Amino acid sequence: MLVNHSSATEFYLLGFPGSRELHHLLFATFFFFYLVTLMGNTVIIVMVCVDKRLQSPMYFFLGHLSALEILVTTIIVPVMLWGLLLPGMQTISLAACVTQLFLYLAVGTTEFALLGAMAVDRYVAVCNPLRYNIIMNNRTCIWVVVVSWVFGFLFQIWPVYATFQLTFCKSHVVNNFFCDRGQLLKLSCNNTLFIEFILFLMAIFVLFGSLIPTIISYTYIISTILKIPSASGRRKAFSTCASHFTCVIIGYGSCLFLYVKPKQTQAADYNRVVSLMVSVVTPFLNPFIFTLRNDKVIEALRDGVKRCCQQFSI
Repeated sequence: MLVNHSSATEFYLLGFPGSRELHHLLFATFFFFYLVTLMGNTVIIVMVCVDKRLQSPMYFFLGHLSALEILVTTIIVPVMLWGLLLPGMQTISLAACVTQLFLYLAVGTTEFALLGAMAVDRYVAVCNPLRYNIIMNNRTCIWVVVVSWVFGFLFQIWPVYATFQLTFCKSHVVNNFFCDRGQLLKLSCNNTLFIEFILFLMAIFVLFGSLIPTIISYTYIISTILKIPSASGRRKAFSTCASHFTCVIIGYGSCLFLYVKPKQTQAADYNRVVSLMVSVVTPFLNPFIFTLRNDKVIEALRDGVKRCCQQFSI
C-alpha cells in the first residue's frame, strides 16, 4: 500500500559531500565514535544490572537511557558508515527507509519522555528525600519506563504513515545520510504545509511536554539546594543532578533546532549537522557525562575493572 501511494520503491541517500579521502576520514571518525558509544553505554547497563550500589531509581532510568542511546545510534550510524564506503549514492529500499525513520523518531520520543521522568525523580530525591523510597518504588519505576517506551512508539505511527502517503515525484534522492523526514517532504509534489504544521505541533508537544516538568523540577531543586546551609551539602545535592542536567541541555538543545520549526524542509546542511549531534555526538558523550560526574558510577566502574583484572591474573 505504501508503494502505491508513494510511487517509489527505493530512495537514494546522497550522504556527505566531498572527496573519497574525506569520506574515509569521516568513516574512521564515526566508526570510532560508534564503538565508544556502544562500549560506554553497554558498560553502564551492565554496571546498573550487577552492582548493588546502583540499584536505585536514578540508575534504573540511566540504564534504560543508555539502551536508548545504543538504539538511536545503531539505527543511523551503520547505514551512514556503509554509505561512506560506497562510491556515489547509497540505495535504500522503501521498507528500510520507513523502518529507519520510524525507529529513529520513536526511540527519540521515548528518550525525551524518560528524561522528563528522570527530572521528576531528581526533584523527589532532593526536595522530598524522606518519602523518596515510597514514591519512587519499583512498581512506579517500571510503569514509568513502560509508559515511556509505549508512548514513544505509538506516538510516531501517524507521522511516519502520513509522510509515506505523500507522492514522491520530484526525485528519489534524499539529501542526507539517512531517511530524514524534512528532506523526504522536499521530494513530495503534494502541498505539505498542513502536514508540516501538524508535525510541528507534535514536536512541540513531545519536547515541551517533557521540558516543562524538567524546568519546574529544576526550579524547585535549585531553590532547595540554595537553602542548604553547608557548602558541602549543596555540592553533594547538586552532584546528584549535574549529569542529568547536562544531558538535558545537550539533548533538548539539538532537537529543538532540528524539529521545533514550522518549516520542516530546512537546508540540508543544517539538518545534516544537527542530525549528527543527535545520532552520533550525544550518544557518544552521555557515558562520559554520567560517569565522570558521578562518584557512585566511578566507584562501581573502578571496582569492576579491579575484579576483571583479578580474574585474568588468576
